[in-house]
Amino acid sequence: MPERLQILIAGPEQLARFKQRLAANGEVLAFADTDALIALDVITERQPSSVVIDQDFATTSRGAALINRLRADPALAGVSIQLISTEGLQAPSAPTPAPPIASGPATHLDKEGTRFARRYAIRPGVEAIIDGNPVTLVDLSIEGVQVISPNILRPKQRVRIVLSDKGTSLRYTGTIAWASFELPNPGQQRYRAGVAFINPEPDAILTFAERNKAE
Repeated sequence: MPERLQILIAGPEQLARFKQRLAANGEVLAFADTDALIALDVITERQPSSVVIDQDFATTSRGAALINRLRADPALAGVSIQLISTEGLQAPSAPTPAPPIASGPATHLDKEGTRFARRYAIRPGVEAIIDGNPVTLVDLSIEGVQVISPNILRPKQRVRIVLSDKGTSLRYTGTIAWASFELPNPGQQRYRAGVAFINPEPDAILTFAERNKAE
């Protein structure tokens, strides 16, 4: 009978201690939490009996995204997910899901709970740039945008954003109101974020949104 395989993901300072604790239950492959994407590839390939995650890492956006990714993969339905701490092992609670992508114009309450605005889902291909880096524009309102970025975006970060289509370019300064880390596929990572405009131009933004809204 093959030996039980466990994948451990933990902070570097706890890795050796937690690995030693799990060793009595079978083979352990240990990864630092900074190597979570590498661990995900191994999990997908090796199909371990269990994945054990440092509880402190599980409370971060990257840890929650990893747990969501593991739970969402039908091929990993038989893999047990557990959290480990100095107090022992336990099952993780359901992580908070990432903000949904809007499917059309809607009244939306932002994550800070302070503003209402009509929000337009934007068609693919509309150019958006944050601090010189291309991002995917998800939706747009007179107060801000939701984007998906391959680069790190952090809450309260001040950014420069450019929205462009044929003959029009809108340039604003904004603040990252919220951000979440996502692992859509093995080996891929991205950041979903909401940007609140500073001194927006409502008429120009509405015209741009109407012209580029998803059908």
